[in-house]
Amino acid sequence: MATKRTSKRGRAKASARAKSAPITFVGFSATQIDSLRAAKRAAAQRLLQPAQSTTFSALAASTSPTPSMNLVGVGLGEKISGGKHTGVMAVKLLVRIKYPDNQVPDEDRLPTEVDGHPVDVEQVGTFRRFMPPAPALAPMPNPRTTIKPARPGCSIGFRDPNNQFIMAGTFGALVSRGTKRFVLSNNHVLADENNLPLGSSIFQPGFLDAGNPPHNRVIARLSKFVPLVIGGSNSVDCAIAELTSANAATNAVLFIGPPTGKKPAQIDMIVHKFGRTTGFTVGRVTSIETDVSVQYEAGVVSFQDQIIIQGLAAQPFSAAGDSGSLILERSTNRAVGLLFAGSSSHTIANHIDAVLSALNVKLV
Repeated sequence: MATKRTSKRGRAKASARAKSAPITFVGFSATQIDSLRAAKRAAAQRLLQPAQSTTFSALAASTSPTPSMNLVGVGLGEKISGGKHTGVMAVKLLVRIKYPDNQVPDEDRLPTEVDGHPVDVEQVGTFRRFMPPAPALAPMPNPRTTIKPARPGCSIGFRDPNNQFIMAGTFGALVSRGTKRFVLSNNHVLADENNLPLGSSIFQPGFLDAGNPPHNRVIARLSKFVPLVIGGSNSVDCAIAELTSANAATNAVLFIGPPTGKKPAQIDMIVHKFGRTTGFTVGRVTSIETDVSVQYEAGVVSFQDQIIIQGLAAQPFSAAGDSGSLILERSTNRAVGLLFAGSSSHTIANHIDAVLSALNVKLV
């Protein structure tokens, strides 16, 4: 969803008038992963007491925050902050009871970090109280700034030839045809709903984010778009723009990394994306064959067999300006869809195979 500041389908537009890990270690290098695992081992050695030969007393555990009685596990997992999936990996301290801070004596307090890595304390088997957020190991990138080379997830857009509005959407993925490489996004992000001529300049960041005077640059030129048909049947909202130079962009999605391939979306699949407006978010696929009617500036456009996604933990998966974001399966980082529209509660995406086939390109 790109944005004109008021666009319902999400383009931001302003009128001027780890191998064995069960969760992907997003944003981590191999060295950082090794460091996090070493911190987990150190925490286990320091804090996790050997099993006692005496019978465990449920009453004692429920009335004592002493780590030797309360701490039952140390592991690795994602830090949850305020109910939101952060994408930050942490050392997990699993406790029987998670006591309020004012009930824990100083000598029984668990560490808030281990060897520079954040700690997340979780009560096992019951709802846990969320702790204050810890500093992220990998700073969350700002997609609305100038990024060299440009990366999927960052702000991009065109310049309105009539200077009636400014806009911004999201660079979805780097794709190729033969030796040529292209920015992949939506028709309404790169071609203004069929209105722009081929060869039009695509800027990073989009003019809505470029400042005054604009601190952006041309990174690509519109090469092809699948026309949006009002009153007819549509399956995709997509377009490509050829890079101005081979090093103008890379394929690594901000904070997530490069896609590892593609696969069909499945109901209940857990996915993630990085977009210009909401950044990193996690969601669940709730439908893969939904027919929808989407309001565009040119009119209502009907789409068939679309993917529907809802954010986890009552958090929105996307918002205006996220149009064009690549949606990937979280456990494998394989691309499943191209985000193009939605509401405050639901996100709509094209199937990635349909997009690539329509444009005759492949993921890089």
